[in-house]
Amino acid sequence: MNGLLAHIGAAIVGLAGGLAVGGGMVAFLVVLDILPRLAQMTRAFDRVHTFEGAIVCGVLFWTIADFCDWRVGLGPLGAAAIGLLAGCFIGMLAGALTEVLNVLPIMAKRLGLGGYIIWLLMAMVLGKVAGSLFEWIVFRT
Repeated sequence: MNGLLAHIGAAIVGLAGGLAVGGGMVAFLVVLDILPRLAQMTRAFDRVHTFEGAIVCGVLFWTIADFCDWRVGLGPLGAAAIGLLAGCFIGMLAGALTEVLNVLPIMAKRLGLGGYIIWLLMAMVLGKVAGSLFEWIVFRT
């Protein structure tokens, strides 16, 4: 009976965590208008439902891949290529968030750094690259 209660408790906690993450993802997509912005940038307003379907299919696919513990043996070069693409995605997502939220122009204006915004951007990019390389080289070896 104790084992059954432990499994039920784990299922409830897992479901609650999934709902929290899913709700956060939906809030992220809706509040920041990610899909309409993507449709605007690609001039594909008639394909918004395709974008939504792609997001849902991607989430389902990678959830199943995670649960089934799928492995792909690509070797070090394949892992480096995937890491590079994932890093580009995260960097572009961070850039899109700062653009949508107008964080950098507001910060530069308040700090009196309006003329140095390009240097501010480069410092952020190079800092992110240096930090990622440091973490990858020092802690992954």
